[in-house]
Amino acid sequence: MEKFTILEGVAAPMRTVNVDTDRIIPAKYLKTIKRTGLGKSLFAEMRYREDGSENPDFVLNQPAYRNAKILVCGDNFGCGSSREHAPWALADFGIRCVISTSFADIFFNNCAKNGILAITVAPEDLEKLFEDAERGANATLSIDLEAQTIRGPDGGLLRFDIEAGRKHNLLNGLDEIGLTLERASAIDAYEQKLAQREWA
Repeated sequence: MEKFTILEGVAAPMRTVNVDTDRIIPAKYLKTIKRTGLGKSLFAEMRYREDGSENPDFVLNQPAYRNAKILVCGDNFGCGSSREHAPWALADFGIRCVISTSFADIFFNNCAKNGILAITVAPEDLEKLFEDAERGANATLSIDLEAQTIRGPDGGLLRFDIEAGRKHNLLNGLDEIGLTLERASAIDAYEQKLAQREWA
């Protein structure tokens, strides 16, 4: 998993509330277990018209936000059914951070397991971030995970909270397999001890 340290990039504003995982990645795209190739289907029902052409009104189709790395989202982002394809699609598109006042628990946890930093902020802070994001490609945000700060385009600084274990895993690029491998020497020692006991 790619480490998350400092992220600087364009933030796309998505004020819609209650965006569920089926809107993030519709069910018809869940036939694969690969983490790649899903970016083109991210928000498919909002990004594309029925004839397959792009919806020019959708934020990620607008020139300023085509290369966005950050999403500033309305309340209760990632609600609905549990599907790891949702953070896979976000990551494949290039989104490394999502910011909202609230997230569904399963989506929030799935983000961290897939290298995406989900940040919860107060409503008044979210509104300021929306205002920054709505300024377009020239107004980038800088997110420093170690310092737990979001720096706006005018230099304003916002601090955020994150659970220590989640922070450690993102900073070090550790998913659950990576966490297990950190303990490889202890696991090997235990297995050798167990094998000796079985042959004793």
